[in-house]
Amino acid sequence: MVKKPGNSKYVKNLNRMTVLNIIKENELVSRQQLAQLTGLTPPAITGIIRELLEMGFVMEVGLGTSQGGRKPMKLKFNAKAGYVIGVEITSHETVLVIADLENAPIHSITLDLNMTEPDIGIPQLIEALGQVLYSEENRNKNFLGIGIAFPGLLSAREGIVKRSINLGPKWRQFPLKETLKNEMKLPIFIESNAKSSALAEWWFGGGINFRNLVYVNLGEGISAGVISADRVIQGAQGHAGEIGHSFMMENGPLCNCGNRGCLEAICGIPALLRKANDELAMINPQDPLKIVWEQNGKIGIEDILKSAKSEGSYSWELLQQVGKYVGLAIANVVNMYNPEAIFIGGKLGAVAETFINPIKDMVNNHSFPEVAKSVQIKISDLGVHSGVIGSCALALRELLHYDSTVLEDYQLMLKENPRK
Repeated sequence: MVKKPGNSKYVKNLNRMTVLNIIKENELVSRQQLAQLTGLTPPAITGIIRELLEMGFVMEVGLGTSQGGRKPMKLKFNAKAGYVIGVEITSHETVLVIADLENAPIHSITLDLNMTEPDIGIPQLIEALGQVLYSEENRNKNFLGIGIAFPGLLSAREGIVKRSINLGPKWRQFPLKETLKNEMKLPIFIESNAKSSALAEWWFGGGINFRNLVYVNLGEGISAGVISADRVIQGAQGHAGEIGHSFMMENGPLCNCGNRGCLEAICGIPALLRKANDELAMINPQDPLKIVWEQNGKIGIEDILKSAKSEGSYSWELLQQVGKYVGLAIANVVNMYNPEAIFIGGKLGAVAETFINPIKDMVNNHSFPEVAKSVQIKISDLGVHSGVIGSCALALRELLHYDSTVLEDYQLMLKENPRK
């Protein structure tokens, strides 16, 4: 047990969270076993368990086997003792999910909110969160925090949106965390969509057996969440992983970031729709996407995804190009971070099986051979809402992490500003 000297509050919280996480990871455990596992004295364990029982995070569930004396009382983690709300924000929809302390989702809502302007979108989000928190079915639940997966450049710890090129120019230096915390009276945790998705993949998806992985989010924007040695890579300003702005094409299309030839300007969903609408008049009249375009006068990304399953179709060929450009960007990521696995997700991830081979070919041809051979390239099985799953995981990580003081801050905040 590593204890930080000279800070009794830190040590107390460290010990409490360590004990709680051991109980969480074991189906049943006794006080005696906890003392052995942590190196803490039996009186210290007794005091910690008393606090956890009072908080509701631990339950006594029966007697264990005696080793020559009184039978020990078994303890179990109570996943229903508290709940978090996860929120994923994109330009076209906002998704809210309620999850318990093991991130088991119990309720999901998809909202059509205008998030291009924070002064319009955030009040709408606050109203929606209030309706969830104070609904008849949820008013008795113990909500502990709200996690936000947000598409933009963030100062995550302070919760400030520096810029969001995909939501619009009005998202500059917006104090998202402070604004929501003042209204909701709950701890607020904010992270980028890709980093939240990487956390979800690592904790609950195909990445649970890896310590080094990358989640690549292919949607309206393109970004990556990198986990190295069990840590989410943030970078000096918290902006690590912006692979969507890797340079791909000399004199290429203009990107929302202001540069030309970025990966996102070529392979992001808005770019694919612009390209398709510009070229559909010239393609085979029997092409499935051309038929939809002639019937409706326009096409959406769902039309591209649906017709991409027909090999040789315009949409299939379009996504082959996506695979090549994305694969080149991933090859650079593989060279830089040497991950064990790459997970392809996001909106385009729903049909990633149609362009996974070009991705693998580019990685094999443009990565250092020994590194390329060691990496697994996989399609995420978390679906299009990996970000909102990750936003719940983000809140749980901060609430239950051993060096967190969030629970104490939350209890103090409720005393000072009780939710009505």
